[in-house]
Amino acid sequence: MNAKNALNKSLRLILLITLLWVTQGSFGQQSISSIRLNQVGFFPDSKKVAILTDNVNSKNFYVVSEKSKDTIYKGELSQQIQSEYSSLVTKIADFSKFKKEGIYYLFVPGAGNSYPFFIDNNVFDNVSKLVTKAFYYQRSGVDLPEKYAGKWHRALGYPDTAVLIHPSAASKDRPSGFVISSPKGWFDAGDYNKYIINSGITVATLLSAYEDYPNYYKDLNLNIPESGNALPDILDETLYNIDWMLTMQDPNDGGVYVKCTDADFNAMILPELATRTRYVVQKSTAAALDFAADMAYASRIFKPFEKELPGFSVKCLTAARSAWNWAIKHPDIYYDQTILNKSFDPDITTGEYGDSNLNDEWLWAATELLITTKDKQYTKIFNERINDAIDIPGWSEVGMLAYYAILKNQDATLFTNRILDKVRSSTVAMADKLLENGNIAFATVMGQSKEDYIWGSNSVAANQGILLLKVYNIRHDKKYLDGALANLDYLLGRNATGYCFVTGAGTKSPIHPHHRISEGDAVTEPVPGLLVGGPNYGMQDKSFYPHTAPEAAYTDITASYASNEIAINWNAPMVYLINAINYHY
Repeated sequence: MNAKNALNKSLRLILLITLLWVTQGSFGQQSISSIRLNQVGFFPDSKKVAILTDNVNSKNFYVVSEKSKDTIYKGELSQQIQSEYSSLVTKIADFSKFKKEGIYYLFVPGAGNSYPFFIDNNVFDNVSKLVTKAFYYQRSGVDLPEKYAGKWHRALGYPDTAVLIHPSAASKDRPSGFVISSPKGWFDAGDYNKYIINSGITVATLLSAYEDYPNYYKDLNLNIPESGNALPDILDETLYNIDWMLTMQDPNDGGVYVKCTDADFNAMILPELATRTRYVVQKSTAAALDFAADMAYASRIFKPFEKELPGFSVKCLTAARSAWNWAIKHPDIYYDQTILNKSFDPDITTGEYGDSNLNDEWLWAATELLITTKDKQYTKIFNERINDAIDIPGWSEVGMLAYYAILKNQDATLFTNRILDKVRSSTVAMADKLLENGNIAFATVMGQSKEDYIWGSNSVAANQGILLLKVYNIRHDKKYLDGALANLDYLLGRNATGYCFVTGAGTKSPIHPHHRISEGDAVTEPVPGLLVGGPNYGMQDKSFYPHTAPEAAYTDITASYASNEIAINWNAPMVYLINAINYHY
């Protein structure tokens, strides 16, 4: 890109961001429009779909210029469609043929106006940075200066330089009460604890985003303290958590503690006001395997940066091997907090992340180590587990991450043609099934069944999008890209709730997430770029939900940890999804 074009793009981006904030400010947290669409906007050449949820007689919709109020485009609404997951009856407005850049809204007689939206080639530039930088606001053990954090700046909290070994984690070399240092890392969710299990999929997803689109991330400046160094900002941010994870390995035996935590959840206060004793709690096989997989993966990704991080790649691989060897010796050490609290004090009541089926963790760890080391010692367990069933990734379901690693590293010296064919065909078949079985009423891939609307359902939508993008990268069939984009549209407003689920984005986004930093500070707006959990038919928090149907069971109140909390393993797939789509368009 020449200097003139770069300047023009920068000026357009500044204008886009300025107009976005003006639009958000003028519309504020108004009532929810019955025209549901991606509240951020659309690329000129992308599919453009909105959903009408009002039962009105109008057959047409109109695209109206936000500035001049002139009608620019007229389209015909679809026939009514009854949703499977709520009482909503919808009509689809498809205006994909309209490509002119600008700011618009949709008008439907009898239903009114949609929220305003952009059509622009840089439409996602701002939001993609918001969701990626959100990890910076989750940093533990460091102050966030105004220079980088804006009005969400805060003082240092949870330094974690004097953490106690919990009795459940005691060993000969590190007895109960032994003090270790475990700084850095990300606060896991709305709470202030740090968990190895959830870091497993989170770190892997961010590394995968970089591995698939390295040139894109090389130019993505997040305005974090490390910006401008030799590492892409997404790797700098991921490194901040990897550094913490390395402190969670016992150097005496290679085992990995499950979490660094308060004994119970803290109040809704800022980190610097929290002074409770911190503990590292029990080692587990799942923690060791997730850790081994992440460290083997990190060893590959950071190897080209040996000059900037001398010895780091080797350090990660050594840690991975050590954790694997511990898991081999301790293949069935599960983390069960109820059992733990019967035997040890103090009781630990923070997030459990318990997992009793480790077949997928064995597959993932074996795969990452095999690819990084090319050491055939990992093939035995790999071959035992490669034929297991796989599913959309989640913190307790990581087998698909092994498939992603194989797809990216199709090494014939490591994997037979049969295995490579199986991985490719199985992944494509999963993607095709997603495209065939979505939510027709909202024209999204999200909505395969009621079970999509579970705790953290928005991460289901984002991870479905990643799978489709992985297949697009090997098949180059635009239907997969369109499917991924449909789920991004879902997350940014084309859904039954009418919310854009990313804080600080769109017109109607969450303002009361279950997030201690956002609740504890004096800033009205929540920390930006956070993806909330989304509709959850389980509604386990027993809060008041205006609607209880599966696709609409969401409430924007702080108490709703079951639908309105944030979490690093939800933001990570959103980072992959929106940045990959930004790259492809």
